[in-house]
Amino acid sequence: MLKANTWALTATLAGLTALGPLSTDMYLPALPEILSDLATTNPVLQLTLSAFLVGFAAGQIVYGPLADRHGRKPVLIGGLALYSIASLACTIANSVELLIVARTVQALGASAPIVLARAVVRDLYEGPRAGNELARMGSIMGLVPAVAPFFGGLIAAISGWRPIFFVMLAFGLCLSLIVGRSLPETLKHRTKEPLSLIAIFRAFASLLTHGGFRVHLAVVTLTYSGLFAFISGSSFVLQDLYGLSPTVYGIAFGACAGAYVLGTIGGQRIATRGSSAVITAGTLLLAAGGVVMLACVLAGLESALSVVLPMMVYMVGVGFALPQTQAAALMPFPDRAGTASSLVGVTQMSIAAIVGIGVGASIGSSAVPLAAVIAANGLAAFLIYKFGKHLREASI
Repeated sequence: MLKANTWALTATLAGLTALGPLSTDMYLPALPEILSDLATTNPVLQLTLSAFLVGFAAGQIVYGPLADRHGRKPVLIGGLALYSIASLACTIANSVELLIVARTVQALGASAPIVLARAVVRDLYEGPRAGNELARMGSIMGLVPAVAPFFGGLIAAISGWRPIFFVMLAFGLCLSLIVGRSLPETLKHRTKEPLSLIAIFRAFASLLTHGGFRVHLAVVTLTYSGLFAFISGSSFVLQDLYGLSPTVYGIAFGACAGAYVLGTIGGQRIATRGSSAVITAGTLLLAAGGVVMLACVLAGLESALSVVLPMMVYMVGVGFALPQTQAAALMPFPDRAGTASSLVGVTQMSIAAIVGIGVGASIGSSAVPLAAVIAANGLAAFLIYKFGKHLREASI
């Protein structure tokens, strides 16, 4: 069985959290091909991405409270099974409407691993150690968005877009096997409260009375919304507006993912100064990257580098801020880690889905909408964390 404080457990949890990025990033280079093959439009096709986020958010409402009552492992296996079935449905979808439905169900399954991986970390670790574990998971998980677009573009160039979803199916089945055979049950004390939507939302409302939780939740949500704006709009901006091929786009996207990995490693190195120092540095980089990107685009620099290089700065900030902020949000609630993880997940994914829809609908002949959204989220994250100090100290 996998044990705490081992790289094997860290790698397994990283694989579980990587299921979402794999499902969003791997098919990005194939979006223009899907657009043509299914005879649809850009805003409608964007719904395959935003619908995934909606399903991802909806699933997280129930998985945390369910796992707090019945245990992490059985709920996790159920989510992985649902993900695998939906991935198979994506491979055979013959219309964009069916693909949107299949992606929504796929997301419902994929939301279990990310919620419960965070809950397992909270079950096993305390304080900065939990933040470092999430950062280590992020370092490994970052390899997926670094390589997924490249291999997605390669697969699409060789055999079309459908085999991309078959790879997702294989990944889900492998994780199911590992969890079933090797992951121990980490929940020590199960809740006795009855499960209902009313009870779940009451629990969420209780968490929101905690000032520190609200600040960290806002920073997590804004950080991820800026990241998802890039995920949602970068394929069309970099390929359609700046002329990158699917393969080169995959390399550019991988460079941004690599910057995220560097951020998680750098965050671990300065974590000895406390999570606040790491998050402060991270949010500053978020703001800097977003503002520089917007300035470059407004200045009329017609180069993919004017978007990619500032986004790499933003992604280093994500690597610094996101793991430590997620851990800080969960720390005050050792007895409700699953529920807290659910609320963090559903909030960040819901807002990101709205952002994705807006970016998809607004991108035309300019990259300004994409850059403006990223800059706004980065600046807001920095300001909220800086001026919310008296509230977040309640988490310590």
